[in-house]
Amino acid sequence: MNSASHTSTPTLSDEEIIKRVTQGEKHLYKNLIRKYNLRLYRIGMSIVNDDAEVEDIMQTTYLNAYSQLATFQNKSSFNTWLTRILINESLLHKKKSIKRNQLAMASEKEDLHNDTPLKNLMNKELKAILEKAVSNLPEKYRLVFVMREIEEMSTQETMDVLDLGESNVKIRLTRAKEMLRNELSDYYKTTQLFEFNLIRCDKVANFVMAKINP
Repeated sequence: MNSASHTSTPTLSDEEIIKRVTQGEKHLYKNLIRKYNLRLYRIGMSIVNDDAEVEDIMQTTYLNAYSQLATFQNKSSFNTWLTRILINESLLHKKKSIKRNQLAMASEKEDLHNDTPLKNLMNKELKAILEKAVSNLPEKYRLVFVMREIEEMSTQETMDVLDLGESNVKIRLTRAKEMLRNELSDYYKTTQLFEFNLIRCDKVANFVMAKINP
């Protein structure tokens, strides 16, 4: 999902797009949505592990970010700021789900190992093994692993987003790799992991833009 192939102004920086959106060019916000859909989806999946729910969380994230664009200050990058909103929304959603389903928690935990919603997306044997193994990592290790190894975010970006020190990021990444090594060896990293295809990208982008500019 290359944002450059779907936008008329691929050379604009995030800062320039934000400036122009806040000045009335609302349609440019779609550029940011397409640019960051895949990253938000992968990170959301590492927390919530339900692709339909993650789409809802992404839409809420973009709408919340849009409503705060006028007060956004470049103390951090837009990417970091947007990812923090996504993580907060994901954790809030997860917390509410746990409260609603306390009596069913034991069976739900078992389902995460046996029949997760990710299985509907898996069309290759290796991909199925990879996604199941990553999904079964404890959340704090899974989140760092997805950011660093799948999304290829830098250590500094990961530190900023998760508000962790450098040593904690490195320790969690090392631990995640150790958990995966016996089962997956060198095959854990793939661009197909947690796919977010063009149709679904369009769905999120069109939903958010319809809310912003009906």
